Amino acid sequence: MSSINRRIGMPAQDSLIIFFHGIGASGAQLMPLATSWRAALPNSRFAAPDAPFTHWRGHQWFRIDGNPLAPENIKSAREGFDRTVSEIIRREGFEATLDRVAFVGVSQGAIVALDGVASGRWQVGALVSFAGLLAPMQVSSQSSETPVLLVHGKDDRTIPSLASTMAASQLGAAGFNVEIDILPAVGHTISPGGAERALQFLRKTLL
Repeated sequence: MSSINRRIGMPAQDSLIIFFHGIGASGAQLMPLATSWRAALPNSRFAAPDAPFTHWRGHQWFRIDGNPLAPENIKSAREGFDRTVSEIIRREGFEATLDRVAFVGVSQGAIVALDGVASGRWQVGALVSFAGLLAPMQVSSQSSETPVLLVHGKDDRTIPSLASTMAASQLGAAGFNVEIDILPAVGHTISPGGAERALQFLRKTLL
C-alpha cells in the first residue's frame, strides 16, 4: 500500500511503538518523546511500560550486580521483557501484525530491545537503539527482516559509541539491514537531532 496511497493522502496502517527506558527511570519519562512524534506518526499508538525490576531511582530491566554487562544479567531480563511486550501487543491487538510494531530503547532499554531482536525472539517491524549495546551472543538471523537504527553520541562516557559500531557489525553479519548514526558532541542521552533521525527512520519503515 504503499507509496501510491501515501502520495494521494490515504491513511497508513496503524502501528505500535513501544518505548523501553533506561536504568533508574520510568516509562513516563519517555512519553514526551512520543508526544513530539504524534503529528508525524498520526496512525501510531505509543506505549512506554515500566521495567519489571525495581531500582532505588525507579525501575530497571536487569540487575547490574557485579559486571553490569555480564551476559547472564542481560539474559535474566528476557522473561520480564517478553512478558511486558506480550501484554502490550495483546492489549493493543497487534499479535498478528508484529511487522507493524517498533521497539525504541534507550541505554538499558536499548540493550534489552536489541537482545530481544538479535536473539530471534521478536520479529518486529523496526528497532531504534539510543546509546545501547548488543550483549555478547550468537546473533540469530530469524529476525533479520527487522530494520535497525543505532543512534549514539560520540561523547558518550557511559556506553562508548564503539558499542553501537560493534553492534552494527554483528547484526550486519547476520543479514540485518542496519543504519548507524554517531552524533558529534552528544553524550549519553537522546538529543534533538537523534530524536529527529529516529522519527524519520520510523516514518520510512512503518508508513
